[in-house]
Amino acid sequence: MLNAFRHASRSTGVLRVARRAAPVNAPRITPFVRTVVTKRYTEDHEAVVYDDATNVGVVSITDYAQSSLGDVVFVELPVVGSEYAPISGKVEEVNEELNSQPGLLNKSPEDAGWLCKIKVSDASEIDNLMTEDAYAKHCES
Repeated sequence: MLNAFRHASRSTGVLRVARRAAPVNAPRITPFVRTVVTKRYTEDHEAVVYDDATNVGVVSITDYAQSSLGDVVFVELPVVGSEYAPISGKVEEVNEELNSQPGLLNKSPEDAGWLCKIKVSDASEIDNLMTEDAYAKHCES
């Protein structure tokens, strides 16, 4: 079959191969969105990582708090949709992994051991929390 195709294309000139134009690599234009992620601390040894683009704060305990608690064997998480401090807002998500692995609070309290994600209702409250330097001084006293 392939031979017949080759022969027909050579003899009749009817079959022609159209060449495609090479693709043009045009630069992509993407909108630039600047987000600011702020990490602040409470006097109760909670950390809040706030993303101003999503208006969500991720709440965790600090390493200082987990070392003071000792081995964590049980975690009671807030209910999704409830109001929660240290900042005002509604709980959007809780870290369900803590139910089966409460030790994550000891291993990685400010990363894998996060407690909940809050949709912040008043972003100015973030500024009222302590910076890392202020929190370090607070822990020394």
